[in-house]
Amino acid sequence: MLRICVTFLVALTAILTTLAAPAFAVEPISIGRNSEALDLSRAVTIYRNKGETFRISTAPGIDGIVRTIEVQATQPGTDGHWAVFALANTTETQIDRLIVAPHFRLVGSHFFWPDLGSKRIVAITPSEGFALDRVESRDADIFSITLNPGAVVTFVAELASPNLPQVYLWEADQYKDIVNSYTLYRGIVLGIAGLLALFLTILFVVRGTSMFPAAAALAWAVLAYICVDFGFIDRFFDVPVADIRTWRAMSEVSLAATLALFLFTYLNLNRWHEHLSYGAIAWVLGIAGLSALVLYDPALASGIARFSLAATAVFGLALIVVFAWRGFDRAIMLVPAWALLIAWIAAGYMTISGQIDNDIIQPALAGGLVLIVLLIGFTVMQNAFSGGAFQQNLLSNVERQALAVKGSGGIVWDWDVGRDKLSTTPDLGAVIGFGAGTLQGQPKNWLPYIHSDDRDRFRMTLDSVLEKKRGKIDMAMRLRGPDNHYSWYAVRARPVVGANGEVIRCIGTIIDVSDQKRAEERLLHDAVHDNLTGLPNRELYMDRLRNAIAIANVDEAMRPTTLIVDIDRFRQVNESIGMAAGDTLLITIARRLRRLLRPHDTLARISGNQFGIILLSETDPGRIAGFADAVKKTIKAPISFAERQIILTTSIGLATWTQARSQDEDLFGDAELALFQAKRFGGDRVEPFRPAFRTSGSDKLQLESDLRRAIERGEISLAYQPIVHARTLDVAGFEALMRWNHPRRGEIQPSEFIAVAERSDLIVELGNHALELAMRQLMDWDLALPDAGLFLSVNVSSQQVMMRDFANTLSGMQARFSSRRHKLRLEITETVLMQNPEHNARVLERVKALGIGLAMDDFGTGYSSLAYLQQFPFDTIKLDQSLVRNDWTQRDILLQSVISMANNLGLATVAEGVENMDDVRKLEEMGCKYIQGFVAGVPVTAEAATELVMTQNPVVTNDDAAAE
Repeated sequence: MLRICVTFLVALTAILTTLAAPAFAVEPISIGRNSEALDLSRAVTIYRNKGETFRISTAPGIDGIVRTIEVQATQPGTDGHWAVFALANTTETQIDRLIVAPHFRLVGSHFFWPDLGSKRIVAITPSEGFALDRVESRDADIFSITLNPGAVVTFVAELASPNLPQVYLWEADQYKDIVNSYTLYRGIVLGIAGLLALFLTILFVVRGTSMFPAAAALAWAVLAYICVDFGFIDRFFDVPVADIRTWRAMSEVSLAATLALFLFTYLNLNRWHEHLSYGAIAWVLGIAGLSALVLYDPALASGIARFSLAATAVFGLALIVVFAWRGFDRAIMLVPAWALLIAWIAAGYMTISGQIDNDIIQPALAGGLVLIVLLIGFTVMQNAFSGGAFQQNLLSNVERQALAVKGSGGIVWDWDVGRDKLSTTPDLGAVIGFGAGTLQGQPKNWLPYIHSDDRDRFRMTLDSVLEKKRGKIDMAMRLRGPDNHYSWYAVRARPVVGANGEVIRCIGTIIDVSDQKRAEERLLHDAVHDNLTGLPNRELYMDRLRNAIAIANVDEAMRPTTLIVDIDRFRQVNESIGMAAGDTLLITIARRLRRLLRPHDTLARISGNQFGIILLSETDPGRIAGFADAVKKTIKAPISFAERQIILTTSIGLATWTQARSQDEDLFGDAELALFQAKRFGGDRVEPFRPAFRTSGSDKLQLESDLRRAIERGEISLAYQPIVHARTLDVAGFEALMRWNHPRRGEIQPSEFIAVAERSDLIVELGNHALELAMRQLMDWDLALPDAGLFLSVNVSSQQVMMRDFANTLSGMQARFSSRRHKLRLEITETVLMQNPEHNARVLERVKALGIGLAMDDFGTGYSSLAYLQQFPFDTIKLDQSLVRNDWTQRDILLQSVISMANNLGLATVAEGVENMDDVRKLEEMGCKYIQGFVAGVPVTAEAATELVMTQNPVVTNDDAAAE
């Protein structure tokens, strides 16, 4: 029966080839009574992207008149792809036919972005008569037509896709017979494929070797491909026509992946060479990764899978030939199946490229694919059921040699002393890149390829083994490659002593240890160099300074100068633009500074934002000062980063060697003292060392050290300056002011220790300590003053606001020191806001959401305006005392304008520095809400503040509470 079907298909193909006459657009094809099957593909003219309305002239009718018809697309919003052809009934009887457009054809589907099939025709409109009736089919678009005797009809087909690979005209019964024939053939092929996949799966359960699941996976992939190709998948799932392309692409991807997996596991490629193992695994993983691409672009995934399938077949053929030549039994047994696979790949190439164009080639290729898997299954079964010999000869001689070489950890190194022949297996010369046999023969042949520093050691090691007649060879040497680059190799071998006590052989291994050597060199380099900039670190800097001073003690011409370069406010830069961007700035600065130095000078990165320079090329004080000024200007030059111009300033402390400061620590300490003074004077300056710095510097350093311990010991406290209502002078709240009671120095002014805290990065810790004290006091007032409704203002620094977790820190403090009746208010100067307005606005919004009030401090002394304040969630502004105490003639007009504008914006105002009742009366008339200064009261302790509120017992109005 199968032979009859195949013969029938061949005859049918011949009929289609002879009957299909070439024709041109709108030139009618004559249909005779015996025209049972016609290929209309070449007679169809396709018009793409013509819009929803399509107009065309028809073929001349019986009367010779050419008419124009206009067709409207049935799908709105379409691009408008149309196909036109004409048919002429030359008989005297009515003819009924079927127009068939298959959804998928392997022929001419191409390699990359192949046509995976789709719905082809939406509707067909004839030039006369009614629209054609569609015949239901999942494999093709079928329309029934009727041609009257002598009629010439032009047909306009609305296309669902830009391509129309094939269009047939069938007689209905003939089409039914051919479909039935294909159904029988497909059923036979599917049955064989299914039984084969099931059998190999059972074989995998019986025999757990890795090649059996790989063969079973390949069989199931073939079965899936055939199910999709034959349309059999519709019998199991209700798959929409549009999703068939995805299923088809997925089946081709699985076919390519399982074929590569089978080749890898069957030939045991992991035993031959690790590169083959890595390559095969990478190949399979790459193909498996196409499954994700299938969902995004099925056509592209299918094209890559087809290319991979062909590449696997070709690469597998090369491996089989090589392994078969070496006597590998498995490779020899796979030759028939793989030869058939190569023939199948060639036929598939000719089909996909359109060189073979008939209807039988596609099902024939499916049958050939099943035949390939059948042969592979026979090969696998032969391995599985070969009996005891299979178990005993699991490894061939070639495999054992490969495993022995791989297990040795490198290349076998064999020195035949009697013949004075040194050989390697495999050939080391070929591994390095030279010709075969380059490093075979006498040991002296190696000398031209060994590094000049290692040649003597190589000769001495070999001679020593011969002389001592014991011991071992354990040495590392550098071998030159074809590109004149050297690689490190470690030789480890032991001598073999003969019966006469002489060494007759040395056998061991030679291993490439270049990576290990490079790692060691890298570790040594990293130990004394900065990982970010590549510059020497502090340890290497101090060592070179020590050496320079040692030379200066005996050489009068040597006068080293050390410079410490510190980037001003670099922490704020990091917090505003990010750590990664800050690292980029440091690298840029390092490159700029390196260009200023001469070869015998030293540039090092000695801390996060500090660089050290040992200047040996200049000894004249004027030229040293010029060099330091050049360093400052170089760093101050704008740096372009992310469409921004960043300008950095620097503080530089320098000290030149003298006989009195003969130790490296002394010279470096003098430079640090000079840097401290440069920072103290505001930064952006060069400060040479003066002996007077030692006393003042030590005092400042001691003060910094005491301040660190003061926070831990609880020496920092708060004083509370009253803020009163302008109308009643009753206490509305307080401003918390830090106080430091030093155990030896007594009371230290805030202006002194806060400046020290800002320079030493203690300001954030100090500010957070003040916030905790303030929140604890508010919690105490909850109990002592439940009805007062007070607010407590705390100043925060720019470093605190710039911290990424500032809002989270406040939230954590609120959880520990909760206050429900009184309110915390943060005072922030307007100059702080201008450093990074966008970041600060986001931070303050989060702080505001915590229920914390926000006040702008020192308003009027910076650059902001009331209009600009709308970007920030402030509820209060504090007028600086310079505005209140000013004796300008227009002072009152200025204050009135500012207060009025603030009230219109819904902001409460606090006037600072008010000293007399006249100013209180004027400010109250202007609408100022609160007063702070001599009139309100001086800073007091927490107990005195509590007693003051309890004595006054203020009544908080609704307006006051809303303003706060």
